[in-house]
Amino acid sequence: MLAFETDCHIFSGCGFPAPGLHSFVFKPLFTINGFEFNKIMLLALVSTVVVVWFFWAAFGKAKVVPGKLQMIGEAGYDFVRRGIVYDALGKKEGEKYVPFMVSLFFFVWIMNLWSIIPVAQFPVTSIIAFPAGLAAIVYFTWMFLTFKKQGFVGALKNLSGYDKSLGWILPLIMLLELLQHLIIRPFTHAVRLFANMFAGHLLILMFTIGTWYLLNGIGVVYAGASFIMTILLTAFELFIQAVQAYVFVLLTANYIQGALAEHH
Repeated sequence: MLAFETDCHIFSGCGFPAPGLHSFVFKPLFTINGFEFNKIMLLALVSTVVVVWFFWAAFGKAKVVPGKLQMIGEAGYDFVRRGIVYDALGKKEGEKYVPFMVSLFFFVWIMNLWSIIPVAQFPVTSIIAFPAGLAAIVYFTWMFLTFKKQGFVGALKNLSGYDKSLGWILPLIMLLELLQHLIIRPFTHAVRLFANMFAGHLLILMFTIGTWYLLNGIGVVYAGASFIMTILLTAFELFIQAVQAYVFVLLTANYIQGALAEHH
């Protein structure tokens, strides 16, 4: 993954092997009839298995007096339910959406976590296809609920911000509202997650490579500083990974709340 020569150091005559877009490209693990399956797809698949296995193990045989795994599962489930869904949608309306939100939160979080897991060392969400796919699911759910709840005409008024009292500026407002709801929101929903994980991984990669590259002669002093930065960035990345999962699901809850509201 690190994509640099193991004997490449500051005084060995080679330039600094800076990470870049090539650091996010992986050779296929296998190919079947032109379909390439690579490491990123494997991590996404394992993420799915991990989330399903965890909640199955935690709640498959739930007990009145919970064991350790069930307690962890209940804490995570309750965090999303009360801290995100109930706050955005209310208890009565939001309960039916809790399983979806919990699944989304933990799936995103696990895909983010691979960045700091040995051997894996890559956040799946730093590849735009995955955040875009999840954002598309949220988008179509949001649109479906909007038209189902408010009807065709009501949904169009809602999405376009139609208000005849605005007078001559109404066409401009409608254009901006439609751009916001149909393009900007789903775009930023995906890019926010992607950009944070992409940048975080690139920074960790930069200082990791820098530590090895400087590990020669007097460069050892600077290698130590680079290594400390790697540790600090990894710790910070742990925080960002959880925050991005939280923000992604919080925005999802807000979009659904807007779809279910009479006016917004």
